[in-house]
Parts: sequence; structure tokens; C-alpha cells
Amino acid sequence: MASVLARAKRTCRLSAAATMAIRRAFASVSVGSDIVSAVPNVALQKARTWDEGVSSNFSTTPVKEIFQGKKVVIFGLPGAYTGVCSAQHVPSYKNNIEKFKAKGIDSVICVSVNDPYVLNGWAEKLQAKEAIEFYGDFDGNFHKSLELDLDLSAALLGPRSQRWSAYVDDGKIKAFNVEKVPSEFKVSGGEVILGQI
Repeated sequence: MASVLARAKRTCRLSAAATMAIRRAFASVSVGSDIVSAVPNVALQKARTWDEGVSSNFSTTPVKEIFQGKKVVIFGLPGAYTGVCSAQHVPSYKNNIEKFKAKGIDSVICVSVNDPYVLNGWAEKLQAKEAIEFYGDFDGNFHKSLELDLDLSAALLGPRSQRWSAYVDDGKIKAFNVEKVPSEFKVSGGEVILGQI
């Protein structure tokens, strides 16, 4: 019985990895794409406290406003308070923020399929809120539009984002990296994208 379960587990793992590779091959964006055109009518929610949300009438930020006329480094990750995201991904950008500024980057943005209140608490815990702008993709529409969404129900996370990064100049994607699986941290870190600017 144990060997049957182990074999089934391996089969499921391979199927999930194969599915992610196929989906990634058909992502709606690549180098040269206009990220704003790829996500029409999509807005994100800047990380904030509940009281800040109430006082702003739960405002959102149109994607066009984030990218238009700016040099932006953006990275997406599966979720706040998760292992690789907290221990490696966010720190790789926070620890290199001065290098990004020296290369003329206007903002470094972290986006995740979380609400803006969870992201706010997480950013404060990581002491990264001053260096990085955190945005919530609460309904996953941003990532779905880019075909970077991912079902992580097997890890009890539900619909999430793949782990990825991009350098965007005035809405145009100049560099774009997606990890093969969300638990990996090989191509989406701050050091990698710094070398691509």
C-alpha cells in the first residue's frame, strides 16, 4: 500500500510540474509585451492598514498608473508569510534597493494574490515597506490576465501566483523571468534582474 501511495504521489508531482511548464509556455506576456495592454481594466491594492483602507474608500491603483512613464522592477510570488517568499525573495530586492536606484529604477514592486492588509503586516514584519511597494492582487485578476496564476490548493494555498520577476520601462517588458516551480528561487531574485537592467 505504501508503495502505491508513493507512486501516486510521484505521478501527481510530475503532472503538476508538466502542467506548469505547459501553462508558462503560453503566458500572455513576454519580453517586448506591453504589460498595461495585457491587463486592461485591472487595478491593484496598495498595502495598507484597515483604517487606511476605510479612509481611502478602499481605493485601488490602476496598473497604467503604476507603469506609465516609469522604470519599474516588479516581482510576483505565491504568498505573504510563506517560506521562500519571506526568507529569500523579498530580501533579495530589499537588500539591493540602492543598486536598483543607482540604475534609475523608479520603484520596486512586490505583488501577490493576497489582500492589502495581509501584505501590509507582512511588509512591516520584513521591515521592507520603505524600500519596496507592496500591492495586493486580491482576486487574482492581474495574474490571471498575465497567465501567471497557479493553483496551489495541494499546499492549502488555493489560487496564487507563480514566482516571477520583470523589468518594465514605460509599460514595456524589457526582462521577464518565471521560475519552473514556485518553490524554486533561481531566476526571479533581485540579483538576477539587476543584471538584466
